[in-house]
Amino acid sequence: MITFDWLAKQADMRADKIALIDAATNRSYTYAQFHLRASRFAEFLRDEWKIRPGDRVALLANNSSEYFEILWGCAKIGAILVCLNWRLAVPELEFIMRDSTPVALIYDPPFAGAATALKDRLGLDRMMTLAPQAGEGEWAYETALAHASGRPIVMSPRGLDEVWHILYTAGTTGRAKGVLQTFGMVFYNAVNINLKIDLTSQDVTLNVLPCFHTGGLNLYANPTFHAGATAIIQRAFEPAETLRLLSTQATAFFGVAAIYLFLSQHPDFERTDLTGVRSWAAGGAPIPTSLLQLYRRRGIDIHFGFGMTETGPTVFLVDPGYPDSKLGSVGKPCLHVEVRVVDAQGHDLPPGERGELLIKGPGVTPGYWQLPDVTAQAITDGWLHSGDVAMRDEDGYYYIVDRVKDMYISGGENVYPAEVENVIYQLPQVAEAAVIAVPDERWGEVGRALVAIKAGQTLSEAEIIEYCRANLGRYKVPRSVVFVRALPRNPAGKVVKGELRALYGK
Repeated sequence: MITFDWLAKQADMRADKIALIDAATNRSYTYAQFHLRASRFAEFLRDEWKIRPGDRVALLANNSSEYFEILWGCAKIGAILVCLNWRLAVPELEFIMRDSTPVALIYDPPFAGAATALKDRLGLDRMMTLAPQAGEGEWAYETALAHASGRPIVMSPRGLDEVWHILYTAGTTGRAKGVLQTFGMVFYNAVNINLKIDLTSQDVTLNVLPCFHTGGLNLYANPTFHAGATAIIQRAFEPAETLRLLSTQATAFFGVAAIYLFLSQHPDFERTDLTGVRSWAAGGAPIPTSLLQLYRRRGIDIHFGFGMTETGPTVFLVDPGYPDSKLGSVGKPCLHVEVRVVDAQGHDLPPGERGELLIKGPGVTPGYWQLPDVTAQAITDGWLHSGDVAMRDEDGYYYIVDRVKDMYISGGENVYPAEVENVIYQLPQVAEAAVIAVPDERWGEVGRALVAIKAGQTLSEAEIIEYCRANLGRYKVPRSVVFVRALPRNPAGKVVKGELRALYGK
């Protein structure tokens, strides 16, 4: 099977329709303009820099309209974009660059220092800045576009298994891994999203997740272009600006738990009119039931879902009108996804029992860049091992319980920190909460809660533990509480449990 150049087709069908709005600069581009700018970039890569199909091009930049022009420009000539995490230190970026061996680096002005260091360490001779003016031996992005002829370039039909870009995992459990992102993964994610939220050409999506992450590219920017709708690209999440855009332009929004938490804590939240947004969705990490209920009191029904970088990302997303009794569920698998819940031996488990979630379908990555052994461990007989503990109920609704690696055993009983965190979040004074395991001579391991309190509120360790005792089985109750100012989070909004274990796990 193959896929085609959506951008060229949308430019033909909806030439004057606004495709992109850059929130930071207020620039907007129609589909015709988007297509031609991506074509100019593709022509520059091909003719000036002599980039060939399969060559890697690295991009170190914040979210912007240019990010998607570069992504689609690479697609048009078969180059592979390496999306670099700008939150990483130079040595971490250097590892990724040496691993993926890009022939060129494009960078945003705020990251000029890192880009220069990488250029010197790696001996790069093809450099481009998104700034208006370039340094010696470099190109400025707009100058490069003006250098091209302006003739439209239509991407040749691509096989669904062809690699479009590479997204590197955070590497918190070891070396960073480059997850191959194929044209098929992007296509099937767009189809699954379009069907789940009824995305149409009349929608305006607000995109705040970082573009070096699968959410930034595919929740919902690329599905927006597939539908011929309009995507607002926010440079980075900032609660006040996000609320403003949600109240004035957006009709569909996808965020992670941390974003919804920080929006709800902003002083403008209660007085901001959010009725223009018809579709709200979330993923990345479980949302506490108390937070879902807070939004429901405002008439906002957040459709929770689940996905991974390795799955394009969407696997689950709750359908509209799901029963109140299923609050906290990720729903049922999307149309083009198959899942299983299995025990440690790989045997399928019945409803109500917890096990690892396995995922199969055309949206699953073919593997990791230059890591065949790691790929073979992660994918067996086409089934991707998610590393997540899940269960399904009698009605076929699925629940993500926790990460396999975050589960601990206390006195012979499995404890899933997410379940304990959900209870702690019910306390109105709590801003953030996470639970980790610490060694215990009697029980092997016991829980320790890391809690951040809302400004102006007070709460004691004894009060938290007592509340947990009233709402959880005894073996699940944390034995200690440490109060922190804030929890460390990765770019996807997930709490970095490894960092918490290193700091507080003794």
